[in-house]
Amino acid sequence: MRPAVIGIPWDENSSYMRGPAEAPAIIRAAFTSESANLWSETGIDFGATPIFDAGDVEPISGEGMINQIMESIAALLHRDFRPIALGGDHAITYAVIKAFAKKYSRLSILHFDAHPDIYDEFQGNRYSHACPFARIMEEGLVERLVQVGIRTATGHQREQIKRFGVEVIEMKDFNDDLRLEFDTPLYISFDIDGLDPGFAPGVSHREPGGLSTRQALNVIHRLKADIIGADIVEFNPRMDPTGITAMVCAKLMKEIAAKMLSAKDK
Repeated sequence: MRPAVIGIPWDENSSYMRGPAEAPAIIRAAFTSESANLWSETGIDFGATPIFDAGDVEPISGEGMINQIMESIAALLHRDFRPIALGGDHAITYAVIKAFAKKYSRLSILHFDAHPDIYDEFQGNRYSHACPFARIMEEGLVERLVQVGIRTATGHQREQIKRFGVEVIEMKDFNDDLRLEFDTPLYISFDIDGLDPGFAPGVSHREPGGLSTRQALNVIHRLKADIIGADIVEFNPRMDPTGITAMVCAKLMKEIAAKMLSAKDK
């Protein structure tokens, strides 16, 4: 089951500034940049075994985009690909997971983020990028949600976390030896602002005190799970003039794709 990348250039539900819709092309360019190579840290050569590129989902305005995303992801799953969605803002995750839930009766999510993104609604919008995990959990699309790197949880979001039984590892409690294990297929949702802005400044919502790139990679490398999909979201190229964050996104894409191929962990 081969990894496949699909761009979802959609940031209509961003609450503060636009820009993440421009990310997929920038991440692809960073991934193939001659400043690096296509080998993962775990020894996978993506020059010899390329990640399939399914192109981009054509953005449209309104809730119809949710169905468009679902259909595009479902088509890849039908062909036994393991999609890695390049956002776009975090609102895409709800639509992506709806497609996964139709194929996988049991599913868990590992969510890297500064924010829980579990508001019932935000600024009057139930489909805001601040709300995807409320929609996912209230619809019972996954049985386990683990969030890592959180450092902005409000009182309402803490109530939501308790309501839905979310497992939260706040950044203040993070342990460098963290090892996570999942007995269901696993989807990774990686919001780039889960990283400290010193490592990934190209985001709309910079929140100091986050994960280092190395810490995040270590969590991914140590996972005991069958990773069947992922997304990388909230990269805002407008906030990344030197291209640092683009290279971080490409690195994460490469290491997640390599982990998908690590049969020993499945």
